[in-house]
Amino acid sequence: MRILIIEDDHKIAGALKKGLEQESFAVDVCFDGQEGLGSALTIDYDLIVLDRMLPGVTDGILICQKMRQENIHSPVIILTAKDKLQDKVEGLNIGADDYLVKPFAFEEFLARVKALLRRPAKTLKNILTVGDLVLDQGKFEVKRAGKKIVLTKKEFSLLEYLMRNTGRVVTKDMIIGHVWDFDADILPNTVEVYIGYLRKKIDKPFLKSKCLIQTVHGFGYRLGEVNDV
Repeated sequence: MRILIIEDDHKIAGALKKGLEQESFAVDVCFDGQEGLGSALTIDYDLIVLDRMLPGVTDGILICQKMRQENIHSPVIILTAKDKLQDKVEGLNIGADDYLVKPFAFEEFLARVKALLRRPAKTLKNILTVGDLVLDQGKFEVKRAGKKIVLTKKEFSLLEYLMRNTGRVVTKDMIIGHVWDFDADILPNTVEVYIGYLRKKIDKPFLKSKCLIQTVHGFGYRLGEVNDV
C-alpha cells in the first residue's frame, strides 16, 4: 500500500517514512504544500498523512478541501500542534478522517493508520483469501494449503495488492504506483522479476493446486482461480 506524507518538518517526516517502510508500506514524502497538493491530486494513494500548518498559502486544510472537492476519498490523517477542540472539529469537518496532535508516539500513529485502512469504504480487510491462499496483514503471514510461505517485504506488498484486486487485470504501472515509492530504483522488468519470485513461492510448490497468478499478455497480471477470472 502506498502512503503520502506532506510534512515540512524533515525530522518528523523522515521518522514516519522509516517507520512505515518497516511495516511494508511504500511511502512518498513532500515537504512543501504546493508539491503535496499536486501529488495528492494526481496519484492514487491509499492514505495521506497531512501536516496542518505548512509554510506558504497551501496549508493542510486547503489540501484536504481540494482533495474532497475533486472527489478524492483517500483517508487523511491530519498532524498538528493545535490541540483545541475547535481546531479538531474544523479539521474533521473539512474532510479529514483522523486528527493527531503533536507530539505523538509512533505506535499510536501506526495504529490509526491501520485502523483507517481497515475501514469498509474500500472493503479493506486484515485477512485476504483467494482459494487456499491466505494473507494475514496483521501478522505479516502468508499460507497456502495450510503451509506457511516466507516472503520479503516487497513480495508481501505485491501479493497483498494482487489479492486486493482479485479477478481484475492490473498493469505494471498500477503495480508500481501502489507497491513502490518515488525514490525506488525501478527497472523496466522489475515487476516481471517480482512476479516471478511470487510464482516460485505461491504457485510452483503447489502443483496439485491451481496456479493463481496469470499473465494477461499486452495488459498485465491477474490473480485468482482460473474459474473465477
